[in-house]
Amino acid sequence: MPLTTDAVLELVQQVAAEVVTPRFRSLSESDIDEKRPGDLVTVADREAEELLTRALLEAYPDAVVLGEEAYAGDPDLIERFRSADHGFTVDPVDGTKNFVHGSPDHAVMLSEVVDGETVRGWIWQPEHRQAWVAERGAGVRRNGEPVHRAPAGDQPQGATSIWSRRGRDPLGLPPLRGSWVCCGVDYPRLLEGEADYLLYGHTNPWDHLPGTLMVTEAGGAVAHRDGTPYTARSRGSGLVVAADPATLERAIAACEPLWPRPR
Repeated sequence: MPLTTDAVLELVQQVAAEVVTPRFRSLSESDIDEKRPGDLVTVADREAEELLTRALLEAYPDAVVLGEEAYAGDPDLIERFRSADHGFTVDPVDGTKNFVHGSPDHAVMLSEVVDGETVRGWIWQPEHRQAWVAERGAGVRRNGEPVHRAPAGDQPQGATSIWSRRGRDPLGLPPLRGSWVCCGVDYPRLLEGEADYLLYGHTNPWDHLPGTLMVTEAGGAVAHRDGTPYTARSRGSGLVVAADPATLERAIAACEPLWPRPR
Protein backbone atom coordinates (compact mmCIF):
# COMPACT_ATOMS: atom_id res chain seq x y z
CA MET A 1 0.00 0.00 0.00
CA PRO A 2 1.44 3.45 -0.92
CA LEU A 3 2.71 5.45 2.02
CA THR A 4 1.44 8.93 2.76
CA THR A 5 3.98 11.68 3.25
CA ASP A 6 3.32 11.71 6.99
CA ALA A 7 3.65 7.91 7.14
CA VAL A 8 7.11 8.08 5.55
CA LEU A 9 8.15 10.74 8.06
CA GLU A 10 6.94 8.51 10.89
CA LEU A 11 8.96 5.64 9.41
CA VAL A 12 12.11 7.77 9.25
CA GLN A 13 11.64 8.97 12.83
CA GLN A 14 10.97 5.45 14.09
CA VAL A 15 14.07 4.01 12.44
CA ALA A 16 16.19 6.88 13.76
CA ALA A 17 14.85 6.29 17.26
CA GLU A 18 15.59 2.57 17.03
CA VAL A 19 19.09 2.44 15.55
CA VAL A 20 20.57 5.93 15.11
CA THR A 21 19.92 7.97 18.25
CA PRO A 22 20.89 5.15 20.67
CA ARG A 23 24.37 5.12 19.01
CA PHE A 24 24.88 8.88 19.21
CA ARG A 25 27.93 9.54 21.39
CA SER A 26 27.92 5.82 22.24
CA LEU A 27 29.83 4.32 19.30
CA SER A 28 32.67 1.91 19.97
CA GLU A 29 35.66 1.57 17.65
CA SER A 30 34.18 -1.63 16.24
CA ASP A 31 31.02 0.31 15.26
CA ILE A 32 32.99 2.55 12.86
CA ASP A 33 34.56 1.61 9.55
CA GLU A 34 35.92 3.35 6.43
CA LYS A 35 34.56 2.78 2.93
CA ARG A 36 37.70 4.53 1.72
CA PRO A 37 40.21 6.69 3.59
CA GLY A 38 38.34 9.42 5.45
CA ASP A 39 34.87 8.24 4.32
CA LEU A 40 33.32 6.89 7.51
CA VAL A 41 30.43 4.48 7.90
CA THR A 42 28.92 3.21 11.12
CA VAL A 43 26.68 0.38 12.26
CA ALA A 44 23.92 3.00 12.52
CA ASP A 45 24.27 3.87 8.82
CA ARG A 46 24.02 0.23 7.77
CA GLU A 47 21.18 -0.78 10.05
CA ALA A 48 19.08 2.33 9.34
CA GLU A 49 19.46 1.89 5.57
CA GLU A 50 18.47 -1.77 5.75
CA LEU A 51 15.31 -0.98 7.73
CA LEU A 52 14.28 1.95 5.54
CA THR A 53 14.96 0.09 2.29
CA ARG A 54 12.98 -2.94 3.44
CA ALA A 55 9.97 -0.82 4.40
CA LEU A 56 10.03 1.12 1.12
CA LEU A 57 10.23 -2.04 -0.98
CA GLU A 58 7.36 -3.60 0.96
CA ALA A 59 5.21 -0.59 0.05
CA TYR A 60 6.65 -0.12 -3.47
CA PRO A 61 8.01 -3.47 -4.70
CA ASP A 62 8.72 -2.17 -8.22
CA ALA A 63 10.73 0.87 -7.08
CA VAL A 64 14.51 1.13 -7.20
CA VAL A 65 15.90 2.19 -3.82
CA LEU A 66 19.27 3.93 -4.03
CA GLY A 67 20.85 3.80 -0.58
CA GLU A 68 24.22 5.38 0.05
CA GLU A 69 25.61 2.20 1.61
CA ALA A 70 24.05 -0.09 -1.01
CA TYR A 71 25.70 2.02 -3.70
CA ALA A 72 29.07 1.61 -1.98
CA GLY A 73 28.73 -2.15 -2.49
CA ASP A 74 27.08 -1.99 -5.92
CA PRO A 75 28.08 1.08 -8.00
CA ASP A 76 25.81 -0.02 -10.87
CA LEU A 77 22.81 0.69 -8.64
CA ILE A 78 22.92 4.40 -9.44
CA GLU A 79 22.34 3.78 -13.16
CA ARG A 80 19.37 1.52 -12.40
CA PHE A 81 18.00 4.30 -10.23
CA ARG A 82 18.51 6.97 -12.90
CA SER A 83 16.70 4.92 -15.55
CA ALA A 84 13.86 3.77 -13.28
CA ASP A 85 10.30 5.03 -13.58
CA HIS A 86 10.02 5.12 -9.78
CA GLY A 87 12.70 5.30 -7.14
CA PHE A 88 13.75 6.44 -3.70
CA THR A 89 17.03 7.66 -2.26
CA VAL A 90 18.08 6.82 1.29
CA ASP A 91 20.80 8.59 3.24
CA PRO A 92 20.62 6.76 6.57
CA VAL A 93 22.96 9.07 8.50
CA ASP A 94 23.91 12.17 6.56
CA GLY A 95 26.87 13.88 8.21
CA THR A 96 28.43 10.64 9.43
CA LYS A 97 31.66 12.40 10.46
CA ASN A 98 29.63 14.80 12.60
CA PHE A 99 27.75 11.84 14.07
CA VAL A 100 30.97 9.97 14.88
CA HIS A 101 32.51 13.05 16.50
CA GLY A 102 29.47 13.77 18.65
CA SER A 103 28.04 16.72 16.72
CA PRO A 104 24.24 17.04 16.62
CA ASP A 105 24.48 18.24 12.99
CA HIS A 106 23.41 15.00 11.31
CA ALA A 107 20.20 13.83 9.68
CA VAL A 108 18.28 10.98 8.08
CA MET A 109 17.11 11.80 4.53
CA LEU A 110 14.82 10.26 1.92
CA SER A 111 13.49 11.36 -1.44
CA GLU A 112 11.00 9.93 -3.91
CA VAL A 113 11.53 10.25 -7.67
CA VAL A 114 9.01 9.62 -10.45
CA ASP A 115 10.16 9.66 -14.08
CA GLY A 116 13.35 11.47 -13.11
CA GLU A 117 11.58 14.19 -11.12
CA THR A 118 11.86 14.51 -7.35
CA VAL A 119 8.31 14.58 -6.02
CA ARG A 120 8.75 14.20 -2.25
CA GLY A 121 11.58 14.75 0.22
CA TRP A 122 12.17 14.21 3.93
CA ILE A 123 14.91 15.41 6.29
CA TRP A 124 14.81 14.42 9.96
CA GLN A 125 17.35 15.97 12.32
CA PRO A 126 16.95 13.78 15.41
CA GLU A 127 19.10 15.83 17.79
CA HIS A 128 17.57 19.14 16.68
CA ARG A 129 14.05 17.62 16.62
CA GLN A 130 13.44 19.24 13.24
CA ALA A 131 11.37 17.52 10.55
CA TRP A 132 11.53 19.01 7.06
CA VAL A 133 9.10 17.70 4.43
CA ALA A 134 8.50 18.80 0.84
CA GLU A 135 6.03 17.76 -1.84
CA ARG A 136 6.34 19.01 -5.40
CA GLY A 137 3.79 21.76 -5.94
CA ALA A 138 2.76 21.80 -2.28
CA GLY A 139 5.67 23.64 -0.66
CA VAL A 140 7.98 22.76 2.20
CA ARG A 141 7.16 22.41 5.89
CA ARG A 142 9.26 22.47 9.06
CA ASN A 143 7.59 20.57 11.90
CA GLY A 144 4.32 20.98 10.03
CA GLU A 145 4.59 24.73 9.41
CA PRO A 146 5.04 26.18 5.89
CA VAL A 147 8.46 27.70 5.15
CA HIS A 148 9.23 30.39 2.56
CA ARG A 149 12.68 31.77 1.83
CA ALA A 150 13.01 35.51 1.21
CA PRO A 151 15.36 36.59 -1.61
CA ALA A 152 18.94 37.31 -0.59
CA GLY A 153 20.27 40.85 -0.25
CA ASP A 154 22.87 42.69 -2.29
CA GLN A 155 25.78 40.83 -0.67
CA PRO A 156 24.68 37.20 -0.43
CA GLN A 157 26.68 34.98 1.90
CA GLY A 158 27.89 31.69 0.48
CA ALA A 159 28.83 28.52 2.34
CA THR A 160 30.62 25.44 1.11
CA SER A 161 31.69 21.99 2.23
CA ILE A 162 34.71 22.11 -0.11
CA TRP A 163 37.64 22.74 2.24
CA SER A 164 39.85 24.30 -0.44
CA ARG A 165 37.18 26.92 -1.21
CA ARG A 166 36.59 28.13 2.34
CA GLY A 167 37.71 31.70 2.83
CA ARG A 168 38.04 32.29 -0.91
CA ASP A 169 36.56 35.46 -2.43
CA PRO A 170 33.96 34.99 -5.16
CA LEU A 171 34.05 37.91 -7.59
CA GLY A 172 32.25 40.84 -5.94
CA LEU A 173 30.81 38.74 -3.09
CA PRO A 174 31.83 38.14 0.54
CA PRO A 175 34.35 35.33 1.27
CA LEU A 176 32.95 31.82 1.37
CA ARG A 177 32.51 30.36 4.82
CA GLY A 178 32.30 26.71 5.82
CA SER A 179 29.01 24.85 5.68
CA TRP A 180 27.72 22.53 8.39
CA VAL A 181 29.31 19.52 6.61
CA CYS A 182 25.95 17.81 6.34
CA CYS A 183 23.48 18.39 3.51
CA GLY A 184 20.64 17.51 5.87
CA VAL A 185 21.63 20.58 7.91
CA ASP A 186 23.00 22.82 5.14
CA TYR A 187 19.77 22.98 3.17
CA PRO A 188 17.57 23.76 6.18
CA ARG A 189 20.04 26.44 7.33
CA LEU A 190 19.79 28.07 3.90
CA LEU A 191 16.00 27.99 4.18
CA GLU A 192 16.29 29.61 7.61
CA GLY A 193 18.48 32.41 6.22
CA GLU A 194 21.84 31.42 7.73
CA ALA A 195 23.35 31.23 4.23
CA ASP A 196 22.18 32.58 0.88
CA TYR A 197 23.86 30.08 -1.41
CA LEU A 198 25.74 26.80 -1.13
CA LEU A 199 28.52 25.27 -3.25
CA TYR A 200 29.12 21.54 -3.54
CA GLY A 201 31.65 19.58 -5.55
CA HIS A 202 29.75 16.29 -5.45
CA THR A 203 26.17 15.77 -6.66
CA ASN A 204 25.17 12.43 -5.10
CA PRO A 205 21.37 11.97 -5.38
CA TRP A 206 20.98 10.77 -1.78
CA ASP A 207 22.71 13.92 -0.53
CA HIS A 208 20.94 16.50 -2.65
CA LEU A 209 17.53 15.42 -3.94
CA PRO A 210 15.63 16.00 -0.67
CA GLY A 211 17.16 19.43 -0.07
CA THR A 212 17.01 20.70 -3.65
CA LEU A 213 13.29 19.94 -3.76
CA MET A 214 12.81 21.86 -0.51
CA VAL A 215 14.77 24.87 -1.73
CA THR A 216 12.89 25.11 -5.03
CA GLU A 217 9.56 24.66 -3.28
CA ALA A 218 10.48 27.56 -0.97
CA GLY A 219 11.32 29.88 -3.89
CA GLY A 220 15.00 29.06 -4.35
CA ALA A 221 16.90 27.75 -7.35
CA VAL A 222 19.48 25.04 -8.09
CA ALA A 223 21.87 24.31 -10.97
CA HIS A 224 25.17 22.69 -11.82
CA ARG A 225 28.22 24.96 -11.78
CA ASP A 226 27.74 25.61 -15.54
CA GLY A 227 24.09 26.63 -15.09
CA THR A 228 22.54 23.43 -16.41
CA PRO A 229 19.63 22.00 -14.41
CA TYR A 230 20.28 19.58 -11.57
CA THR A 231 17.88 16.61 -11.59
CA ALA A 232 17.64 13.06 -10.31
CA ARG A 233 19.23 11.92 -13.57
CA SER A 234 22.11 14.42 -13.58
CA ARG A 235 25.65 13.25 -14.14
CA GLY A 236 27.43 16.62 -14.07
CA SER A 237 29.71 17.85 -11.31
CA GLY A 238 29.56 20.97 -9.19
CA LEU A 239 26.33 22.19 -7.64
CA VAL A 240 25.11 25.68 -6.71
CA VAL A 241 22.03 26.11 -4.52
CA ALA A 242 20.59 29.57 -3.87
CA ALA A 243 17.82 31.36 -2.04
CA ASP A 244 16.38 32.79 -5.27
CA PRO A 245 17.00 32.62 -9.05
CA ALA A 246 18.83 35.96 -9.20
CA THR A 247 21.24 34.91 -6.46
CA LEU A 248 21.83 31.61 -8.25
CA GLU A 249 22.91 33.47 -11.39
CA ARG A 250 25.19 35.79 -9.40
CA ALA A 251 26.75 32.92 -7.48
CA ILE A 252 27.41 30.86 -10.61
CA ALA A 253 29.15 33.80 -12.27
CA ALA A 254 31.04 34.97 -9.16
CA CYS A 255 32.31 31.49 -8.23
CA GLU A 256 33.24 30.30 -11.71
CA PRO A 257 36.96 31.16 -11.24
CA LEU A 258 37.07 29.15 -7.99
CA TRP A 259 36.24 25.78 -9.55
CA PRO A 260 39.07 23.48 -10.62
CA ARG A 261 39.89 23.80 -14.31
CA PRO A 262 39.20 20.75 -16.51
CA ARG A 263 42.36 18.93 -17.48
